[in-house]
Amino acid sequence: MEAQASATRSRPARGLPQKNKAGQTPAPKQGSRMAKLFGFEWSHVSSWQRLVTLLNRPTDPASLGVFRFLFGLLMVLDIPQERGLSFLDHRYLDGLEVCRFPLIDALHPLPLDWMYLVYTVMFLDKTSWNNHSYLYGLLAFQLSFMDANRYWSLDGLRNQSKRNAHVPLWNYTVLRGQIFIVYFIAGVKKLDADWIGGYSMGNLSRHWLFDPFKLVLSEGMTSLLVVHWCGLLLDLLAGFLLFFDASRAIGLLFVSYFHCMNSQLFSIGMFPFVMLASSPLFCSPDWPRRLVSCSPWWLQGLLPSTADAQPSLSCVYKRGRAKGSPQARLRHRLGAVFTLLYLLEQLFLPYSHFITQGYNNWTNGLYGYSWDMMVHSRSHQHVKITYRDGRTGELGYLNPGVFTQSRRWKDHADMLKQYAMCLHRLLPNYNVSEPQIYFDVWVSINDRFQQRLFDPRVDIVQAAWSPFRPTPWLQPLLLDLSPWREKFQEIESSLDNHTEVVFIADFPGLHLENFVSEDLGNTSIQVLRGEVAVELVAEQRNLSLQEGDRVQLPAGEYHKVYTVSPGPSCYMYIYVNTTELALEQDLARLQELKEKVENGTESGPLPPELRPLLEGEVKGGPELTPLVQTYLRRQQRLQEIQRRRSSPFYERLSRFLLRKLYIFRRSFLMTCISLRNLFLGRPSLEQLAQEVTYANLRPFESPAESTPSEALDANPSESSHTPIHSEL
Repeated sequence: MEAQASATRSRPARGLPQKNKAGQTPAPKQGSRMAKLFGFEWSHVSSWQRLVTLLNRPTDPASLGVFRFLFGLLMVLDIPQERGLSFLDHRYLDGLEVCRFPLIDALHPLPLDWMYLVYTVMFLDKTSWNNHSYLYGLLAFQLSFMDANRYWSLDGLRNQSKRNAHVPLWNYTVLRGQIFIVYFIAGVKKLDADWIGGYSMGNLSRHWLFDPFKLVLSEGMTSLLVVHWCGLLLDLLAGFLLFFDASRAIGLLFVSYFHCMNSQLFSIGMFPFVMLASSPLFCSPDWPRRLVSCSPWWLQGLLPSTADAQPSLSCVYKRGRAKGSPQARLRHRLGAVFTLLYLLEQLFLPYSHFITQGYNNWTNGLYGYSWDMMVHSRSHQHVKITYRDGRTGELGYLNPGVFTQSRRWKDHADMLKQYAMCLHRLLPNYNVSEPQIYFDVWVSINDRFQQRLFDPRVDIVQAAWSPFRPTPWLQPLLLDLSPWREKFQEIESSLDNHTEVVFIADFPGLHLENFVSEDLGNTSIQVLRGEVAVELVAEQRNLSLQEGDRVQLPAGEYHKVYTVSPGPSCYMYIYVNTTELALEQDLARLQELKEKVENGTESGPLPPELRPLLEGEVKGGPELTPLVQTYLRRQQRLQEIQRRRSSPFYERLSRFLLRKLYIFRRSFLMTCISLRNLFLGRPSLEQLAQEVTYANLRPFESPAESTPSEALDANPSESSHTPIHSEL
């Protein structure tokens, strides 16, 4: 028996069944190729009874228990951050007129204090739904049915039978199958012309993480070969590399590097770390015991047990075990049924879009269960919301995003319908009777033409929508125009640094109403395909343009572009922000003048209004001109950026930890305030205001540290404005 146990412990972990410790069901014979690759024989799955026995084979609980602990810890860290607990009061403040997007329309948020208590309801809020939320929910659902509390758990301290007890093999099979599906389906989804062509994440290679690759490759080739092709291969092969013993070390190396990069490239919370925590599930299930046994003796008392696991009623043993079940019972059969049905369901869901057709837009799926991560990138150039009074016929325009904190409604027909119904309910409070709502949303997906996503002539309030039927007012994606993207790159490379271009495609019978800002003093429109008619509203003049024609557009005026050709028209705006260009030139001259004064090449004295260039802003001094104020603010910002980039590692780590500490501090204090309100009642408004003010304090950061940090950490794309837009 001892020799058999030794041989069993030395066997590496296989795909489905795992190594057995002494006293467990003996492993298959060493000579079997099937056993060496997968850890079981064909005979073990030749009948339903044998399959049930295989899936309930006793397995070491150590790896499962460690994953349960790490997953719970990561969720505790994730809820205040990506889940938004730290600013829950900003989303669900009582009394606000806000449009929300629940999965079920009849679902309404509870009062704020109750929302803190039942925060898991956020999983039914589509604005926070993505692949990461979906995976967290799946893992939590799986763990609730497993015996993951058989190792390193508080349950084991209270219940002797649960302490360090075997778990059935299907516990590992479900988790490994889930992670395998996440990787593999994500890779299959990347077998897409846009991903293979390098258009899905075209700008990602500009990140500093790819600088080592750019020592030997151009930025374009880094994007194509490293970001897209290597990402595709990794997703397709990661599950197989982790599955087999011979390739597991390589798989662990690559997936660890991949997820560490993702944690720096994207703001996706704990998702990379959850995937890192799941990787050891593919290893031998007793790896925590071996790791603890290698630790110093004085530390082993604080770590999990290294003793062999005891028998459990959840497993099927060979006859002769004292406590184990010698034959499969109902609970064992249910475990096997759950394993098979769950994995089949997870393989089916990513391709079930033919059922939920109402959620299909230009891309398929309901916000996450497709595992099509990072396959599609979108940019919005023009969004207009028009309302019409149902009684008077009066037209008006709304600021895009009014009454909501979400921006996802612009890409999903179901959320657009919910948004329209919310506006229909709220606008009568602002003297608009029976409002009709129209949306004109222009989107570019994966660097294609900007084009309409929804029909702007349809009143979305009255429009039909069903989760099981295609959306009739959804405009088709002009896939036949995709080859133009190579031409776009040629045109953009031929322009100077101050000239911008926007590529537009529109459908016959529709028109684009646009306003050219006065800052854009050099704006023109050129037709690439089809035929358009340009109406200059102020001049009351119409121009007919065909392929290759180009016309200058007046700044500070409206114009309309009608598509009059039988097929879609394609044209581009070429513009220069003359105001910004003049400002850049003036700032460059000020910088040059400052450098000349500092190095002594400028002999003449500076005029009084320019002396702050050297001395900074002085209280009681002359009033600064707007140009000098802009210059000083820019210099201060650049100096702060440079200081932070050159700061030592411990200082950057300290800033990072302080920001996280503030998030957790506010989450804890606001939750305590809400629970106190529920059980003891709300205090006076003055006391509540004082408590919230205290929760908002940053006691560990000085104002000089916190304010620039927020400015520097902001996403530039969030604050930038689109030069060509609709002033409505």
